[in-house]
Amino acid sequence: MKKVPVKPGNVYGEGRHPINILRDPQNKKGWRDVEESVRRPTKNTPPDAPVPGPSGVAPPFEREPSLPNVSPTPSEKDVEAGLEDDYWGDLLSHIGPGGGVPNLSFLLAKAISPLTDATTNPKTWVYRDIARLPKLEQDNWQKACLQELEALKEHQVFELVQRPRGRKVIKNRWVFDVKSDGRKRARLVAKGFSQVEGLDYDQVFSPVVRFETVRLILAMAALHDWHITGLDVRNAFLYGELDEEIYMEQPEGFHVPGRKTEVLKLLRALYGLKQAGLAWWRTLRESMIKLGFEGLVSDAGLFLYKSERGFVIAVIYVDDSIFCGPNKALIQEIKQRFMQRWECRDLGNVTEFLRMRITREGRTVKIDQCAYLETVLQRCGMQDAKSAATPLPAGYMPEANAQDAVIDPELRSCYQTVIGSLLYLTLGTRPDITFVVTKMAQFAASPNKEHLAKCYHACSFNTAFAQLFIC
Repeated sequence: MKKVPVKPGNVYGEGRHPINILRDPQNKKGWRDVEESVRRPTKNTPPDAPVPGPSGVAPPFEREPSLPNVSPTPSEKDVEAGLEDDYWGDLLSHIGPGGGVPNLSFLLAKAISPLTDATTNPKTWVYRDIARLPKLEQDNWQKACLQELEALKEHQVFELVQRPRGRKVIKNRWVFDVKSDGRKRARLVAKGFSQVEGLDYDQVFSPVVRFETVRLILAMAALHDWHITGLDVRNAFLYGELDEEIYMEQPEGFHVPGRKTEVLKLLRALYGLKQAGLAWWRTLRESMIKLGFEGLVSDAGLFLYKSERGFVIAVIYVDDSIFCGPNKALIQEIKQRFMQRWECRDLGNVTEFLRMRITREGRTVKIDQCAYLETVLQRCGMQDAKSAATPLPAGYMPEANAQDAVIDPELRSCYQTVIGSLLYLTLGTRPDITFVVTKMAQFAASPNKEHLAKCYHACSFNTAFAQLFIC
């Protein structure tokens, strides 16, 4: 029997040893007690009743009777931080010094989202954070979740089966967002990082159209006075068919009554799966070939349709597409056939593509990323900064950190976000800062305060030329 420490103000009390107290949640009875304490309903809990989806018919899923009014535990935050910082930090330490495509692709993934709000960002929420909102807001987000489940049901993305023995069941999470028109959107995303290579997936690379190709097609459309129209495929990834056998847990906060222990067998790709992008691209390419298009070898996102009536060029980036050509009637016919195959939103005359604003005046086409640049400056706190005349101070040559230098993870993450956002601008409409951004990107694995300050200097340069566009 271990001696219980006796000391005034002991936070563990004087009756039991701290080790025994910490061991309580490890046994089954103790864990049930902890679990029940977390699941205890609160006063502000919405009523236990299923909410019909957008079609007016209740989906098979039913929301849980209560939303626990708690945030992620410190251990959960540590796990998320470990998956984000440690893994990517170690990876970047290998690819960073060499530069090249892997380094630039990683930094682009760190770029600021064009739709991110500087003060409140629903993308950082987890499902349990909804419980902190007013009841009306809770109901709106719950309806958004049910609309997503209804869409998954309509696309026959999964089927409910018994949990298989000896197979890994991946988890999922809800991702929340507010669209530019104010619509609340909830998306069920699989935790693809828990997939096992060789068992749950094989190839993952999904080709997309290049920015250079988009600018070239827009220039040709302006030169020859072509018609340009756009489409947006709804829930594009849900059309991709899976070759692998993948099982996933039921969505957090929702379950099918009487079948809570069962799992979902995925029949189609779901956002978050490592092979989701590739599965959608394969399905899309097969569909475009059936429509009479021919895919180009030089750029996988460019398709060409030719007939006696003329030709149509299709530029597709995941779920966003542009159709252009000299024959407007032929373009509308091809669009209708495309929309019969996929559930789409007709965008009419193109005004935006890949977060680039497109302005057309006769045979002149202007493209810019002013709105995205404003978002970047706002997130960096540089919207009111004094403008700089050059992207970097004259004569400045960045120097690498010492090999044994201690890197602040928060500073590194901030640096990668700023560099990735500037890099996205250079790919689209700001070639004037290309050299500065690619040069500073070489230090993304081990940045210091001076490197970050010079990145902010580049942001100050952009404040002076925020309204630049390519014509």
